[in-house]
Amino acid sequence: MTAGAAITLLILLLVLGLLVCTRRAPDAILWSGLGLLVVVPVRDPVSGAWQVGILTVEQAFAGLANEGVITIALLFVVAAALRDTGGMQWLAGFALGRPSSLWAAQNRIIWPTALASGFINNTPLVAMLLPVVDQWSKRQGLSASKLLIPMSYASIFGGACTLIGTSTNLVVNGWLISETAHPGLGMFEIAWVGVPVAAVGCLYMLLTYRWLLPDRKPPLNLSDDARQYTVEMIVEPGSDLAGKTVEQAGLRSLPGLYLIEIDRDEEVLPAVSRDTRLKGNDRLIFAGIVDSVVDLQGIRGLRPATDQVFKLSQTRANRVLVEAVISNTSPFNGQTVREGRFRTLYHAAVIAVARNGVQIKRHIGDIRLRAGDSLLLEARPGFLEQQRNRPDFYLVSALSEAAPIRHERAWISLSILALMVALVTLDFLSMLKAALIAAGLMLITRCLNANTARRAIDLPVLLVIAAALGLGKAMQVSGLAEILGHVLRSSMGANPSTMLAAVYGVTMVLAGVITAKAAALLVLPIAMVAAGELGVSHMPFVIAVMTAAATTVATPIGYPTNLMVLGPGDYRFSDYLLFGGPLSLIIWAVAVPVIPLVWPFH
Repeated sequence: MTAGAAITLLILLLVLGLLVCTRRAPDAILWSGLGLLVVVPVRDPVSGAWQVGILTVEQAFAGLANEGVITIALLFVVAAALRDTGGMQWLAGFALGRPSSLWAAQNRIIWPTALASGFINNTPLVAMLLPVVDQWSKRQGLSASKLLIPMSYASIFGGACTLIGTSTNLVVNGWLISETAHPGLGMFEIAWVGVPVAAVGCLYMLLTYRWLLPDRKPPLNLSDDARQYTVEMIVEPGSDLAGKTVEQAGLRSLPGLYLIEIDRDEEVLPAVSRDTRLKGNDRLIFAGIVDSVVDLQGIRGLRPATDQVFKLSQTRANRVLVEAVISNTSPFNGQTVREGRFRTLYHAAVIAVARNGVQIKRHIGDIRLRAGDSLLLEARPGFLEQQRNRPDFYLVSALSEAAPIRHERAWISLSILALMVALVTLDFLSMLKAALIAAGLMLITRCLNANTARRAIDLPVLLVIAAALGLGKAMQVSGLAEILGHVLRSSMGANPSTMLAAVYGVTMVLAGVITAKAAALLVLPIAMVAAGELGVSHMPFVIAVMTAAATTVATPIGYPTNLMVLGPGDYRFSDYLLFGGPLSLIIWAVAVPVIPLVWPFH
């Protein structure tokens, strides 16, 4: 082993150890290791001269310009537009409905999530679905811990079926293009192995969730929340809610929220039954906790019942939700919301009012304010800083950085998504170019603004991928990949099927402890050398690495979606191992025989 290979191996072992044994950010660890590879002194094995760095600066930073990395960044923007326009919420609401049992709920989550993740990158997809499914589970009286891991796993399996479904596939495809003469995989080419794996994985979850998943998250107890906001909403004429009963509209059992009455053509319906049919322009008065009031703003077909909102100079997309408490020196004491002229004085609109847990059964504009009342406002982004220290309010705090959902643009964002998928599927454009067009159209059509687009890009994820690409390059440059590939070849013998199973297994184990993308990019150079020594095609091994990394389910560390549901589902590390460990072995047994049938060794 040369000095360069030995140093690279030591640095890689140090990086792996830190990733497994510490809680430090993976991007910081990987870039620290990459930095060492750029500055460590090493002697050239041919000339004997000393040089600084195993990698050049260009080689180390080349990952930032990788096609897969850039594509992932663009897909984050596309997903954010679907979130901000309510496109994903609309699809989720249509699919979830009202299940009759936990088994039905599992089916309503698993299959639609797996299907959707084939066309929307699974990490931002789960980010959008997580609050929707969490609230839905509370509304249906179901434990979130029985639903969130299946949702994460379903997104992983569905994402493994297409090129754009998971960033792991995009990264491996980008590596394949840059390191070999391969033109890249097609949109659905990976589906030959992805679909059987997804089908087996989803069926496994449906058959075992009842025994292998914990039941730790009890349904929300509405009586636990003392503070009650009063909020007034209007049913938009022609919307999906008009003509439905209260129960069909999903407004009967909202978590933390109670429908007090309906005001219809100056007639008040105080005892609202589940069979009451909604009509356009109905004014619905709710009482509930602040988080539920915020969620209410996102329901398609409802809008705040205050004219102030629609007289503000800025569009709803450029406003934020703010909570403010009236002080005893406020000029609004003793005035109604309508008399207070919030819109004129503060460029803000009162959406809801809370008063010491007391339900205020009045229209928002007719509520007479008192010191200590909590107001939920739609305001300009600068409202928070301008009013934080003014005597008019005791407390001013932002509830959500996101703008109110712009349902009127949902069809635009969904159309752009369909266009992107069509361009790639019909092979008109590469995934990178199609994503670039889609992200640009989302901005041009104002499905999201530039600031939201910037925030949507998950920089730590991109930095992890770029650094892992650099570490993989170091393995090639130093000769370490060739050495490890030879060791793997010697230990596994000359049978390519055995070697394929070994490559898959190594990737699967590494992905569970150091993240899927990092594992894939470290194993790929080794797999290429092993294939070369066997004299067989490298494609089965590339697909094995891609599949093993893209279906990481045995630990929460390996895949971002698993980490995202860890807290909301009140899960422990052992839950993933118990539920996902056997599943990983089953997928391994399914994938290894299927891969050579589609990508032969010769």
